[in-house]
Amino acid sequence: MSYQCLIIRTKVEWDAYVKRTYNYEVYHTWYYHSLNVEGEPVLFIYEEENLFIGFPLIKRNIEESSHYDMTSVYGYAGPISNIDFKDISQSTIESFKHEFNNFLKSEQCVCAFTRLYPFLNQQYLLESIGGVFPNGSTIYMDLSLTIEEQRSRYDKRLKRQIKKLREMGYTIKNAVDPSEITAFTKMYHKNMDRLGASKSYYFDENYFSGLLNASEFENELVLIYDGTEMICGALILISEAVVRNHLSATSERYLKESPSKLLTDEISMIGRRLGKKIFHLGGGVGGKEDSLFKFKSHFSDLRINDSIWCYVSDQQSYNELLHRKGLELNREYNFFPAYRQAKANN
Repeated sequence: MSYQCLIIRTKVEWDAYVKRTYNYEVYHTWYYHSLNVEGEPVLFIYEEENLFIGFPLIKRNIEESSHYDMTSVYGYAGPISNIDFKDISQSTIESFKHEFNNFLKSEQCVCAFTRLYPFLNQQYLLESIGGVFPNGSTIYMDLSLTIEEQRSRYDKRLKRQIKKLREMGYTIKNAVDPSEITAFTKMYHKNMDRLGASKSYYFDENYFSGLLNASEFENELVLIYDGTEMICGALILISEAVVRNHLSATSERYLKESPSKLLTDEISMIGRRLGKKIFHLGGGVGGKEDSLFKFKSHFSDLRINDSIWCYVSDQQSYNELLHRKGLELNREYNFFPAYRQAKANN
């Protein structure tokens, strides 16, 4: 069996492969990876005559080490292919595994991590390479249903609340002016302050502007106004089949009114107008069934497993990094890679 492997770091080549895939998200694109500040975007390609497998990752330095590791962008990523992963032969998977290990070795990487995209069968490729682990469940809407059918499935109290919010006379519109992106960013940061979020969630104005203005995307910033006051908004990512609320915020003065419920209902309508199949609401923080998960569950009873993938390719170097951090080699850790755990909790 003949094949070739490529390591891609440039936009044109990267996105040419992405656009040939069976299914992909904004999260898989070069531009989205280029927004990550942790490290360098890298796309590993394994290609046979009529098949290719791509694995987009972020290569990070490991402090006080000559080694690196690979991680996932914020969101849902993992491998992509031009065919369904469940239809890939075991011999191809074994060949991919061998070459992926060579790739990690050539990049001096000790391990790799990614959060998987739940609407691809990525587990068929990865379950024999390291481990695929459950990370709770994630919630979605089937946009083939009419909006009336969807609303009939809403929690009864939620349905009444949305009806009342629509009667309040709020204006719902797409952002059209840079000043609106500025105002939304400030509102979003205030939300992060209130929630005590880690620094990694403080995306700046350039981040939002880039995702809205990049020519390859059709993303939208949907805003709700009470008169001239912005009270709620969401940056929605739009892919070929999926629409999602990527990042959202509500004015502190309007938390009691909860306009985010109206916004979620509106995004489902936008998805239908655009002909999308799924509105992916996501899950709770860290895969937990927390208050965020409960909020989303009032909109839909449809669930799909959320998973993460962890792989140690150089066990000796990984163990040395644990030892340097004073961590036990045989202990199981909830954070991967474990040697970054202390830094992640700061």
